[in-house]
Amino acid sequence: MAISIPLRRLSRSFSAIASNPLRVCVVGSGPAGFYTAEKVLKKHERAEVDIIDRLPTPFGLVRSGVAPDHPETKIVTNQFSRVVQNEHCSFFGNVSLGSSISLSELRDIYDVVVLAYGAESDRVLGIPGEELKGIYSAREFVWWYNGHPDCSKLDPDLKSTDTAVVLGLGNVALDVARVLLRPTMELTSTDIASHAVAALEESCIRKVYLVGRRGPVQAACTAKELREVLGIQDLYVHIDEADLVKTPADEEELKNNRIHRRVYELLSRAASSGVASGSGRRELHFVFFRKPERFLESEDQGGHVAGVRFEKTIVREELESGKQIAVGTGQFEDIECGLVLKSIGYKSVPVDGLPFDHQKGMVRNVGGRVLSDASGDEMQFEKGLYVCGWLKRGPTGIIATNLYCAEETVASITEDVEKGLFTRTSSSQQKPGREGLLQLLDSRDVRFFPFGAWEKIDQEETRRGLLKSKSREKLTEWLELLNIASA
Repeated sequence: MAISIPLRRLSRSFSAIASNPLRVCVVGSGPAGFYTAEKVLKKHERAEVDIIDRLPTPFGLVRSGVAPDHPETKIVTNQFSRVVQNEHCSFFGNVSLGSSISLSELRDIYDVVVLAYGAESDRVLGIPGEELKGIYSAREFVWWYNGHPDCSKLDPDLKSTDTAVVLGLGNVALDVARVLLRPTMELTSTDIASHAVAALEESCIRKVYLVGRRGPVQAACTAKELREVLGIQDLYVHIDEADLVKTPADEEELKNNRIHRRVYELLSRAASSGVASGSGRRELHFVFFRKPERFLESEDQGGHVAGVRFEKTIVREELESGKQIAVGTGQFEDIECGLVLKSIGYKSVPVDGLPFDHQKGMVRNVGGRVLSDASGDEMQFEKGLYVCGWLKRGPTGIIATNLYCAEETVASITEDVEKGLFTRTSSSQQKPGREGLLQLLDSRDVRFFPFGAWEKIDQEETRRGLLKSKSREKLTEWLELLNIASA
């Protein structure tokens, strides 16, 4: 047997659990996965819930996506830890859907499978030069400074240029701009990865352009994130006041959207603050009404980005949706830079056997129930298969959004339970659940890690952090994570 982790907790006898429990597998241990598990356990006392994740570390986006200078947002991991400490819940880390086990196998083993594995890929612009060196997705950059093992070797060059362009005006775009511009000494006590601190200390980036296709009224960030980046010490902020001129459609949009109204007010105040730029000061430039047309290659450094060509846009109302969309004007301008971060949206990845909408990058569903066919008069659903989080609704919202998303999905599961969808007439028809998963992983020599293994990683990271006066010193290499978990 290749599994070296003690199985006592995971393979406990089913006699400790009421007969015929609802056996549920949640794929993904981020907020959507944990909120789903929590609500299933509260709604169904006899449920047995297993959470699987390809990483040995739980918590998904809370660990690898939330900015290191937002520790208050990460407190939710305490709540998630209590969920998995419930005797009816178990965590299986280092188990990858698609390679360790297939979706069809999970569906054979469990009554209910909830896919909540989020979005681990990126949308692409599809414009010339996108393959040039120095261009990264914001997800990759965020994973790099947050110590995700998949991006610990990213090594972005922050020394060869003084200018970065960030495409997008959402919260992630503001996060990466803030990390680039904030004094590094303010980050050293956080859980930021040490390799990122070392690179940021030597960084030559002094100017960041945040570029959006539409205007300030349509900026996708929240007021909280915007206030933080505008409040960076000794930062020069530039906003063209002409971009702040509102159309009647803008006025209507602001009237109906409190968040956009607060964001617009903050941008207006920043534009009129009158703070002058000075030698050596870091600069943040908000650029509106521009869409990238192509990336420009360096003449001195072949294969490396040297700038972005933008087409100027105007905003018009789309007749079908009523939304204001950016339309090109045929006028172009270039911004020189040596680093580009594309914050244009995350994208979920499909797995075999999953009905997937490739255009939207999400699973077709109604209330979390996965649609198998919607072409006829009556919608057909995949029995026992559900989705939650970004895979369900697309990469939108904050952590708390997943709470309401999980409530809806679990409500659908509960309705199906009450309809008798998972009722078995004899013990031979019962699905094996956890015992079946353990047997399958054992037969394939798949080495999984329970929550206790994560607690070893947590303790080691905390210990190392104390030595450096940090909240934690993250383990960022796959091998080291696995070795500590196995100790």
